[in-house]
Amino acid sequence: MMLLPYLLRGCSAKYVQVALSSSRFFIDCCSIRGLATSSSHLFLRKIPQRFLNPSRGAKTHRRKQSQEDGWKKRNKTILTYIAATGVGMIGMSYAAVPLYRLYCQAAGLGGAATAGHDTEQVETMRPIRDRVIKVTFNADTHASMQWNFRPQQSEIYLVPGETALAFYRAKNPTDKPVIGISTYNVVPFDAGQYFNKIQCFCFEEQRLNPHEEVDMPVFFYIDPEFDEDPRMARVDTITLSYTFFEAKEGQRLPIPGYS
Repeated sequence: MMLLPYLLRGCSAKYVQVALSSSRFFIDCCSIRGLATSSSHLFLRKIPQRFLNPSRGAKTHRRKQSQEDGWKKRNKTILTYIAATGVGMIGMSYAAVPLYRLYCQAAGLGGAATAGHDTEQVETMRPIRDRVIKVTFNADTHASMQWNFRPQQSEIYLVPGETALAFYRAKNPTDKPVIGISTYNVVPFDAGQYFNKIQCFCFEEQRLNPHEEVDMPVFFYIDPEFDEDPRMARVDTITLSYTFFEAKEGQRLPIPGYS
């Protein structure tokens, strides 16, 4: 009976040691498992999503490719519009002079011959003898134009329905050929529809060789209807003015101004 407490004490110590060993093993396993779990999460975090989810990566790639194709198509369309606009502007610059001349001839603006005033009308029209009009002449050159340009007469008196002939003189004082082109205007503006030119050097290129000098005629008349227009009742002076520009490729002539 005296040995029983010692046996019980030994058994208890043994069981406690075994329990402690089991607990330590369990804790070590849990630590290893937690470390493994943390390592796996860290590994997964470092792996790109496209490798973990191939279908999602493929969809993203297709979306980006579709956007790039759309941008390329849009840029191509914009470039096409820009190129077409540029070509159209170049074409209009070359067509500006003849289009403006046709417009003036149809509307009777700027002294252009109005449609319907033909040679037969010139031969049959009757002068209005009691209405004398003074026509003055003016000549100008653009700043870049090196010609000497002037009218041969300062003024002419005529009546509506009567033809008249005037001359301008141009000289090229330089040592190289120069091509010029002219525009004109008529003052006052409302008289332009009655001021008709049968022959004129406007809107046509004129080439002058070095130191060459030429006379340029203007054959014109004032329509007899001028006398019937109430707006022309107080008009007794009309000014015809020409301006010469140096002809250059792609140059657009300015629209004449009126007073």
